[in-house]
Amino acid sequence: MKTTIDDCRIIELGKHHGATGNITVVENNKVIDFDIKRIFYIYDIPGGATRGMHAHKTLHELIIAATGSFEVRVFDGEREKTILLNHPSKALLLPNGIWEELRNFSSGATALVLASNPYQPDDYYRDMNEFLEQKREE
Repeated sequence: MKTTIDDCRIIELGKHHGATGNITVVENNKVIDFDIKRIFYIYDIPGGATRGMHAHKTLHELIIAATGSFEVRVFDGEREKTILLNHPSKALLLPNGIWEELRNFSSGATALVLASNPYQPDDYYRDMNEFLEQKREE
């Protein structure tokens, strides 16, 4: 099935408020419909840097602004949109087959990513032309 930017969506993770602070919980197959196999976070991003700049063949991601804010540009080979992430209780569900670019990080921002698969170098489209060729074949 061909994925499009319409398959990228913001998920409200919920927030449990208490006198000593807030907590947000993400559990396998509850908020997201995949098992989390890898968790990583990106931080200490230099001003003006762009991260990502790739698409995945099979992997799905849930991207959260754990601290600060940043934008995620998503592109499906035909259309694009930019999504602002700026609160830890909201996340971007990013399916496979979507080109992603994380940019415009605020000072001190941390991007938390929950992934459906362990790291697999052959799961990446890192070349835009290769990605576009694959999208045309879908």
